[in-house]
Amino acid sequence: MKQPLWTKSFLNVCTSNFFIFLVFYILFVTMPIFSIEQLQVPESRAGLVVTVFLLSAIIIRPLSGHWVDAIGRMPMLITAVTIFFLSSGFYFFAESFGWLLLIRFIQGIGFGMGTTVMGALAADVVPDSRKGEGMGYFAMSMNLAMVAGPFVGLTLIQSYTYTTLFAVCTLFAGLAFATGLFIRVPKLPEADRPQSLMPGVNGLLEKSVLPVALTGAFIALAYSSVLSFVSVHAKNIGLEEAASYFFVVYAVVLLLSRPFTGKWFDQYGENIIVIPAIFIFSIGMYLLGSAQTAFVLLAAGGLIGLGYGTLVPSMQTIALQKVPKRAGAATATFFTIFDIGIGSGSFLVGIVAESVGFRSLYVNSSIFIVLIVGVYILLHGRFQRGKHKKSVQSREV
Repeated sequence: MKQPLWTKSFLNVCTSNFFIFLVFYILFVTMPIFSIEQLQVPESRAGLVVTVFLLSAIIIRPLSGHWVDAIGRMPMLITAVTIFFLSSGFYFFAESFGWLLLIRFIQGIGFGMGTTVMGALAADVVPDSRKGEGMGYFAMSMNLAMVAGPFVGLTLIQSYTYTTLFAVCTLFAGLAFATGLFIRVPKLPEADRPQSLMPGVNGLLEKSVLPVALTGAFIALAYSSVLSFVSVHAKNIGLEEAASYFFVVYAVVLLLSRPFTGKWFDQYGENIIVIPAIFIFSIGMYLLGSAQTAFVLLAAGGLIGLGYGTLVPSMQTIALQKVPKRAGAATATFFTIFDIGIGSGSFLVGIVAESVGFRSLYVNSSIFIVLIVGVYILLHGRFQRGKHKKSVQSREV
């Protein structure tokens, strides 16, 4: 009998995760503008509101991954969403840039802890036989927030005040807190819990997850150019209006593909999904760089949504399968390395784009992405076939 996927706990995990990422993306696009317009910060320093946030998230993730397994899922979840919720309310009092950076650092801690424990919770409530499918739908909650967040954020600051923006973010953070309280997961056997609250140096990152995490970091580095500069590129080529629909097409393609890609991952193994997805991502980036019409730009959005949107949950699932009894550490390791790719990429691609232009940046990125196939096969893909064959045989028995 097929095990149920859409349980109340799984729905609450996805919903709570969605609201956390919704607040993240709303503030991701609006806080630099708030810094420049309201706090009179130079453009050269405004990017610090993103850097400081990601820095605190990266710092706390390895520790929170250990705590998720040592202390338990629910205590960590309540701590994380409480920090995230309260820090959202602090924005009302951000009257100086220094105070704003402190708020961003604190909220980054809540975000890093929250997203780590959410990944572990999702792994707990998804049946093993439907892990790829379930983690794919879980990742879709992040993707939908990525589409809705910038739209909501920019609409609020254009039509209302920053006070309204902060009130909406506090409301959404409160909903993340409320839905998180209704998640129910099985208790881990005491024998599986780490005995110490502080991990050793070797316990900060799960070594077995590093190969797929490093592959994910290269993917993230390439994608950071889309996240940070696609609107600027579209404006430069005279397709500014079409750019507003770029992530809408991204999300639609993702929604349509998700039921199939997750099931195929479970049935045929990760290589059948990951390798084609890398090539699709590469084609999407090439079209983005060569786009001269709205149709080509939006087609690029669809292909990038299908490729990149499939890769992230697939690689997270691989990470979880490496150490199923340490889901917290696996999630923390994966996203720590992944976020370093996003963060460093956002900085590096800006420098490269200034030298060669966005068209050349995206076209050359498509070549870089193809090379990641070799990285994936070398670090992980060549070990998949035998393992998957064994797991299929065990299910048939």
